[in-house]
Amino acid sequence: YYNYLHRINSTYYGKCCCIYKSIMYLRLALGSSRSFSTGKQLSVETTGKSTSSAPTSSSKVTGSTPRPTVTPIKPRTLQDVVLIDAVRTPFQQSYTGYNDMTIYQLQRESYLSLMRRVGVDRSEVQYAVSGCVVQDVNTANVAREALLGAGFPESVASHTIVQACISSNQATSTAADLVATGRYDTVISSGVDSLSDPPIRYNKHVRNAMLKLNRTKSTMGKLSHLPTILNPLHALKPDLPAIAEFSTGEIMGHSADRLAAAFKVSRNEQDEYALRSHSLAQKAQDAGLLSDVAPITVQESGKYIDKDNGIRVGTIEQMGRLRSAFIREYGTVTAANSSFLTDGASAALLMSEEKAKQLGLKPKAFIRHYVFVSQDPTDQLLLGPAYATPAVLKKAGLTINDIDVFEYHEAFAGQILANLKALDSEYFCTKHIGLNEKVGSLPMEKFNLWGGSLSIGHPFGATGVRLIAMAANRLLAEGGRYALIAACAAGGQGHGMILEAYPQ
Repeated sequence: YYNYLHRINSTYYGKCCCIYKSIMYLRLALGSSRSFSTGKQLSVETTGKSTSSAPTSSSKVTGSTPRPTVTPIKPRTLQDVVLIDAVRTPFQQSYTGYNDMTIYQLQRESYLSLMRRVGVDRSEVQYAVSGCVVQDVNTANVAREALLGAGFPESVASHTIVQACISSNQATSTAADLVATGRYDTVISSGVDSLSDPPIRYNKHVRNAMLKLNRTKSTMGKLSHLPTILNPLHALKPDLPAIAEFSTGEIMGHSADRLAAAFKVSRNEQDEYALRSHSLAQKAQDAGLLSDVAPITVQESGKYIDKDNGIRVGTIEQMGRLRSAFIREYGTVTAANSSFLTDGASAALLMSEEKAKQLGLKPKAFIRHYVFVSQDPTDQLLLGPAYATPAVLKKAGLTINDIDVFEYHEAFAGQILANLKALDSEYFCTKHIGLNEKVGSLPMEKFNLWGGSLSIGHPFGATGVRLIAMAANRLLAEGGRYALIAACAAGGQGHGMILEAYPQ
């Protein structure tokens, strides 16, 4: 009413319109029951003794159309998410065991192995998420293609995501959310990568000429583009994929070297940690603890592959003789204390606890909490675990003393040791992470006891599920309750997740 009074202007028409509307709003405010649109009195015939003027289900209203009865939406409650099991193909050094296989074939094999392992009918799966970094344009949504190739129903939807080295961490987190919110009861999280057959493009000059050639109609026009396409300076200089930061142009190994120097991690410390990783992986492999490995047969060659082939137990003296891999004169990062290019795939089956009980399945762990973090990609590129660890502990209401199993991604030995030093640094935790005190020293007797990416391998898109599988299996083998998973990734990103052992 007051709004229209203030809008009355000097014109006669404006005054009339605004005064009329002001009277309408005033009458509404005073509770008038007359309809201004029809000028008719609303009449309500009710049954019963109710004196309310609002129409009820037994009311008959004339002069207006009654609103239909609306069924309230069922409220959505969060469900407990459980990990039924997880598998992976044996991880192979690039250009070795899977040299003739595509990422589609590797991911398909992991799906087939997973379903054989859990004994669940494919029709129970409702969704799938895959992480893949080095994608093939022919199978860009590799999750979908692998599902169809593995014989899953066409009704199973899926998508593929990219988040560098934490791609399948993101796939698992996404799958957990889909289950927790009740959208689906059964979801596959997975990941795959192969550096044996990366996509290599012609350079921009040749690509442009080829596209113009394709659009040109005349023969002479087509011939005019051939000199550019056949020019050796262009044709023999393809755009090779590089493991480098787009934002900084720096190779990750250079960042690892600078990080090790910043935290005063010596070459000998890195070599000793790398030797520890290989030794523990070899011990776990010999003891049959790496039960997440599902053997496969390569169709093209008929070769049977049943174990990881990157585990190499040497000596400190042998490792010390290697040259620096990135910064020749002063670097401390070498091929021996770095993770190697790897091919492989992984897959995990997530369910709601209720669905698992319906199917008579025994889960391995609950997926409780997770976080994603991001920081400066120049100077803190590989410090994701240092930021993710306190963040996920806070979210779960836990401390490092509550954690029984630590599984951290080992991109480089120097990167792991720098993160451990950062967590135990009062200065770094207060000035950079923003904590009130340092997180503390992580107990090495609980840390990566079955090896890690330095020894087992690191297919970019598949490592996250490997970490989750190993953490869950270690909880069962060691009788622990909580496991903490952490990883770094390109772009200065990181991930942390808390698992809780399922009561056995």
